[in-house]
Amino acid sequence: MSKISVALLLAVTFAAGVLLRGVVTPSVTLQAQSDRVFELRTYTTPPGKLEALKSRFRDHTVKLFEKHGMTNVGYWVPQEGPLAENTLIYVIAHSSREAATKSWAAFRTDPDWVKAKAASEKDGPLTTKVESIFLNPVDFSKLK
Repeated sequence: MSKISVALLLAVTFAAGVLLRGVVTPSVTLQAQSDRVFELRTYTTPPGKLEALKSRFRDHTVKLFEKHGMTNVGYWVPQEGPLAENTLIYVIAHSSREAATKSWAAFRTDPDWVKAKAASEKDGPLTTKVESIFLNPVDFSKLK
């Protein structure tokens, strides 16, 4: 075989490997995580209570979510406008919708959570509104 034929054969083999990896790997990844769901939650606080809510999450809630099988993805506050003063937004992941139901039930009755919630709300509730939306990743999402 000539050097050009060998180089061409290597290039074709490499390209085929890359193409096959692109076709086979994503379907395996999607299959492995097909039941995983994300939960987008938005908490609205009474005036002046956002820092106390953030402290409760920082000091207690985040760790308790992990303890009960929830994956912390991210936490945010709006940059501007009235929502910046009273809104906490976060995303957590669950292995399935059923797992989410079980995790929330265990979390809500956890003695550490009950104690932390009571202590943080001794001067009144930290939320006036809680919204929850369950999300499924789309096929082109980098986060699955």
